[in-house]
Parts: sequence; structure tokens; C-alpha cells
Amino acid sequence: FFFLLAYSASFSLSYAFCFFPGYGHTVPLSDGGKAFCIIYSVIGIPFTLLFLTAVVQRIIVYVTRRPVLYFHIRWGFSKQVVAIIHAIVLGFITVSCFFLIPAAIFSVLEDDWNFLESFYFCFISLSTIGLGDYVPGEGYNQKFRELYKIGITCYLLLGLIAMLVVLETFCELHELKKFRKLFYVKKDKEEDQVHIMEHDQLSFSSISDQAASMKDDQKANEPFVTSQSPTSNDSSLNN
Repeated sequence: FFFLLAYSASFSLSYAFCFFPGYGHTVPLSDGGKAFCIIYSVIGIPFTLLFLTAVVQRIIVYVTRRPVLYFHIRWGFSKQVVAIIHAIVLGFITVSCFFLIPAAIFSVLEDDWNFLESFYFCFISLSTIGLGDYVPGEGYNQKFRELYKIGITCYLLLGLIAMLVVLETFCELHELKKFRKLFYVKKDKEEDQVHIMEHDQLSFSSISDQAASMKDDQKANEPFVTSQSPTSNDSSLNN
């Protein structure tokens, strides 16, 4: 699902699902607040997409392309095999660092959450679904609430970037590219050849018309030469 979702928006790398999750527990109530929210979203969402796209494009060079190229050239391994192994390792590291470890931390910091609920929150947040049924830092006895909220914001930002890097890495696999080609619309070769032949005929006719017009201009510009009559030529020969 993530691969198809990233591909449907990607490859300019404008990923349509990269919005921050809106949990829904904090909403504007006044008309002015709702109008400001609309204007802020219209301006902020495109800039967020541009920011994430630019960051991912620069990270993917150092995290994916250069390591794969290094092992391919330095050690002589197949580039496709290295790319698959690298994508699996990168996916495992991302799941460990942004799902398993944070879930364990949330299960300790949040009194009412177990490990499954914490993992559920990480998945719902980083997939940008944001249902809002689990929101961290809402307990009455929560210590350092402001610092805790800032840390969660940084975690979400870094987690989204890591998810995009992993998705882009998998999208660059040769096997996945071949799978995507199955959904492409194939063009009819006969129609393409007809269009090419018609274009060639039009260009050839235009060139021939231009050549004929140039010859006519040259004839018009040449000086008039009086040709001798055949009778005078015969008399000169007799003499």
C-alpha cells in the first residue's frame, strides 16, 4: 500500500501522503480560527511537501545510492542484489528505530499504554492516519509536558523523513519498477508509426516546396540571354 501510494504521487517526489497527522483532539472553535486554519493549511502543506521532498532527495543520495554503488564497484556484487539487501536492511533499521524502540519508550512514559498500544500509536502517526484515539502527553501527572511534546514533534518529523527514504529506496528497485510497468498504458505502435510517417511526409513536402520556390527565384533573378536562331547557326556552319 505504501509503495503504490508513494508511486502514485512520486517521482517528482511530491508525496501526497506526507502531511502531519491531525489527531483531532485540538480544533479551532471560532470562525476566525477556522478561516486562519484554512489559509495556514493552504500555504503550509505545499511548503511542507517541498521541504520533505528536498530533504529526502538529498538524504537518498548518501543513504541509498552511494552505498549501493560502492558495494557494486568496490566488491563486484550485482547491483540488483545489493539494492535488494540494502533496502531490506534499511527497512529493518527504520522499523527498529522508529517503531519498536519508540513503542517501548511510550509504553514506559505513558501509564495507560502497553507495548501494542504504543506500537499502534507509532504506526498511526507515521502513516499520517492520525485517528486521535491515542495522544501522548495528555495525562494529569505527566512531567515536563512541554518538553515531551517538543520531543514527540521531532520524532514525528524524523520518522516521516525516514519513512520517505525507505519508500523511495524500495521504489528504485528494479523488480518494483518492472511491477509498476504492468500498470502502464501501452501505446499502439502502428498509430505511432502513422503519426511519424505523416510528420515525415509533411516535412518532405515543405522542403520540396521551399526548393521549388528557391529555383523560381533564381530564374527570376538571372539576366536575359538572347539565344541565336537555328537558321543562323546552320548558315554559319555552311560557311
